[in-house]
Amino acid sequence: MKLASTIGAVSSLLLAVNATGFPSEVLQQILGSSPSTSRNQPNFVFIITDDQDLKLDSIDYMPLTLSHLKEKGTFFSNHFVTTALCCPSRVSLWTGRQAHNTNVTDVSPPYGGYPKFVDRGFNDNFLPVWLQSAGYDTYYTGKLFNAHTVDNYHSPYVNGFNGSDFLLDPFTYSYLNSTYQRNRDAPVSYEGRHTVEVITEKALGFLEDGLNGDRPFFLTVAPVAPHSNVDVSALDRDVPTVMTEPIALDRHQSLFEGVKIPRTEHFNPDKPSGVNWIRTLLKQDEATLEYHDHFYRQRLRALQGVDELVDSIVKRLEASDQLDNTYIIYTSDNGYHIGQHRLPPGKTCGFEEDIRVPLLIRGPGVPKDQVEDAVTTHIDLAPTIFDLAAISLRDDFDGTPIPLPSSSDSVHPRHEHVTVEYWGLSYLEGEKGALSNPDHTALVLNNTYKSVRIIGDGYNLYYSVWCNNEHELYDLTTDPYQLNNLYTASFSQYPEVQIFGHSLSQVITRLDSILLVLKSCKGATCIKPWDVLHPDGSVQDLQNALNPRYDAFYTDQARVSFDRCERGYIPESEGPQDAVSYSRYGLSWDAWA
Repeated sequence: MKLASTIGAVSSLLLAVNATGFPSEVLQQILGSSPSTSRNQPNFVFIITDDQDLKLDSIDYMPLTLSHLKEKGTFFSNHFVTTALCCPSRVSLWTGRQAHNTNVTDVSPPYGGYPKFVDRGFNDNFLPVWLQSAGYDTYYTGKLFNAHTVDNYHSPYVNGFNGSDFLLDPFTYSYLNSTYQRNRDAPVSYEGRHTVEVITEKALGFLEDGLNGDRPFFLTVAPVAPHSNVDVSALDRDVPTVMTEPIALDRHQSLFEGVKIPRTEHFNPDKPSGVNWIRTLLKQDEATLEYHDHFYRQRLRALQGVDELVDSIVKRLEASDQLDNTYIIYTSDNGYHIGQHRLPPGKTCGFEEDIRVPLLIRGPGVPKDQVEDAVTTHIDLAPTIFDLAAISLRDDFDGTPIPLPSSSDSVHPRHEHVTVEYWGLSYLEGEKGALSNPDHTALVLNNTYKSVRIIGDGYNLYYSVWCNNEHELYDLTTDPYQLNNLYTASFSQYPEVQIFGHSLSQVITRLDSILLVLKSCKGATCIKPWDVLHPDGSVQDLQNALNPRYDAFYTDQARVSFDRCERGYIPESEGPQDAVSYSRYGLSWDAWA
């Protein structure tokens, strides 16, 4: 036992530091196959796009992805991110933790970006490191985090990968002028080549390494499409950065002529909607709408290269003997809006367009051509990968494995809620982004909020509290486009308004109380927050909580509020942190029966 432990420790150490230039095949000769894994364990190919919408139908314009992954796998129709911004969302995905637990809440220092990721200790403690310790070979190409740059890529090098080739700032979003950095080599410019073309070559190279290895592999491919393009030369001229429409490969430039953004009820509405700065947005004129339709088409065109990338990966797996032993997971870091609620292109909001993203999974035992409507989130993905790889779950996971056949015999708890949280800036993208804003700026300073998205038997709700203490409540069963803020109706304007048979005040007190738990939850309390309020287990969902016997308890509970708006997660600025449990409240069934 002592010898095996020593071998395992040395193996983990060598894998963790393997950005030193050891070729993967040399490292494998040193290590051999891990005693805890075998080639029969499943492989993983994880594809994560950047800013891809679900609600605006982009996935419907990707026929190869639909054929390979949706028809041959399962589509998760209620999959959400927990922070609608790339870097915080990705850190939450790779750690299985809410952003208030990672405290990586922005795209750049001091509150986010690669330096904050390192400062928080996650370079030694995130998914690829854990998978290497479990005997996997790990590979990555594409965008990792913002503020991972040509100047700091080696300070320190990213841990956890047998092979890596990262996109680096400030060239990450420059479609025709990207810079990649492989293993511990110096950065290399690919100016003049399309970034999706470059990443396809790199992805197939790492896939070849994985297929030729003796151990199971985990490959992440992170193309920048369909994110906005950023002209790097503008940075040299010291002019304001404008995120313009993405650039497609030449062969896709003429596709989708005449396609327009879906003209739903909340697209550029006549009346303002939402709260806070969103309610001040100006109605967009015809020239702006034409530009935004063009922007939308360019996003669809940019995704065609990703569609072909998926096709190339699946075909290479088909040519090997590993396709039936490989899980392919496809998702995005956050969603996207264009024109809804008068918003210019962008993300960062709690609306459906921003927090819902595609999730497609194909692999051993995964049902084919099936739609799964269970509520799932990005913080569930790391636990899901652990479960599928038969690795014991970590106690610090804020998520739980999603409903898929797996090697685990245990039944994992499900949840009906998503904790959505955001701090700091909102970014108004596109050449006309600032025109929607009355002060004609492309940055909004006051975009901090906490919210809960909850879907259960008979209810479909979104409730949020902003840092200026404005509130929103939408019943998406009757108001799928989130145009009618019911929170204002709860204050005697429309006392007859009910949600699935309950008064607004009853529903709001329950939602506020569960949000009070979720805004600072950790581990199991993020998965089963009702247990904090009802430790005896008598309440497991919103429907249970609406029993009239609990009315006084929820009415007297502390309310979610902010003392002030901050750019990052500063708990002392965020009002009450702890909820009182029903047992401590001192009520009993006899008192309220």
